[in-house]
Amino acid sequence: MLNRHIALTKQLLAISLFVIAGSASVVYAADIVTFTGKLSGAAEVPPNSSQGTGTVEATLNRETNELKWKVVYSGLTGPAGAGHFHGPAIVGQKAGVVLGFKGSVESPISGEATITPEQAKDVSAGKWYVNLHTKDNPGGEIRAQVTPAN
Repeated sequence: MLNRHIALTKQLLAISLFVIAGSASVVYAADIVTFTGKLSGAAEVPPNSSQGTGTVEATLNRETNELKWKVVYSGLTGPAGAGHFHGPAIVGQKAGVVLGFKGSVESPISGEATITPEQAKDVSAGKWYVNLHTKDNPGGEIRAQVTPAN
């Protein structure tokens, strides 16, 4: 009888731990927002005829304001000389650099940074864009507005 009681207690404890662990991952997943964007010359301000294309994928942890990103591109008129996030600006508007890419800007570009609460609001509202610059297009060759995917 005592062994059966101990076995039931262990089972209830295991089930409780499983439920708690599952709940923690659900809460964590809800704090992660995914963003995407498609890079093109047509999205630049003013638009250009670059054949360059690419994608931006980013995630923001709303609890810690940690932003992670990956930018993949090809077809530029020459090597990318610089790349960064600009904002706040909606489609068709220009804005200053809010976060530069550190290190190489060869494709793919990956990085992460902790941003301010105000910056997190702007990026969450779709008011940031990625811009890649080349020698032929110093103002920006390809651009992508970064918008929430979920």
